[in-house]
Amino acid sequence: MRKILITGCNGQLGRAIQKEYGDSVEFIRTDFADMDGITRLDISNIDDVMAMCREVKPDSIINCAAMTNVDGCEKNLDGAYTANAIGPRNLAIASHEVGAKLIHISTDYVFSGETSDHPRTEFDEVGPISAYGHTKLAGENFVRQFADRFFILRTAWMYGDGKNFVKTMLGLADTNEEVTVVNDQVGTPTSAVELSKMIRFLENTESYGLYHATCEGDTNWADFTEEFYRKLGKTTRVNKVTSEVYKSLNPDSADRPKYSILDNYMLRLTTDQFRMADWHDALDVYLKNFQ
Repeated sequence: MRKILITGCNGQLGRAIQKEYGDSVEFIRTDFADMDGITRLDISNIDDVMAMCREVKPDSIINCAAMTNVDGCEKNLDGAYTANAIGPRNLAIASHEVGAKLIHISTDYVFSGETSDHPRTEFDEVGPISAYGHTKLAGENFVRQFADRFFILRTAWMYGDGKNFVKTMLGLADTNEEVTVVNDQVGTPTSAVELSKMIRFLENTESYGLYHATCEGDTNWADFTEEFYRKLGKTTRVNKVTSEVYKSLNPDSADRPKYSILDNYMLRLTTDQFRMADWHDALDVYLKNFQ
């Protein structure tokens, strides 16, 4: 049976990946904290990463570990680089030594977020505007530098089993008659379930490289909120504001990209065997857990 070492296994994507594969592989489950059935692994420690990979000799490594708190990255730049750049570097070095494939998860934040006349492809220039984006781009570059067989998957607006925008806004709907949400930041809500399907598809190929990995279609945060409120019969009003107004209300918040629509262009160029679902359909599947 093939072995897959998964980092950040207790996060939204890590859980979805394990459900997607089921018992078809042997998972070596790792996370930053010790838990039942999970081995503690600090991916920023090169010695620990090398020792584990030499011991278990995984066929593939899936890196879901990251510092994803965008505002927190601004306040703790060293920690952000350690988790988002040094960690992937170490996994890339280890994957090279043991001959494992490396699947690394990245983000739309590597782009500037400026309005574009087309969805961003894998061939468009990057230009992050936040600490989170800069550190994630550094992680991508380390993977390219040190790994032989790698997949870098950039995703955006992800939600799944855990803390996420949808769950937070549904919680607010239970205690508020109105919520304030920006309506000038556009992107594609992406289900962790759908992303895990793409990971499994690619991991079973030799079609290495950089991929965008989001659901199909696009929306803005306010309309997205209204959509899942409507689907669940919530009557909470959505007060739509610009990013500038939101920033004035939350001055310590990091700048968010206004344009986060990604085009899964590489996937279309390289295969006709797999496509991500439309975001509306993926959302319906997710919301069944709340009904």
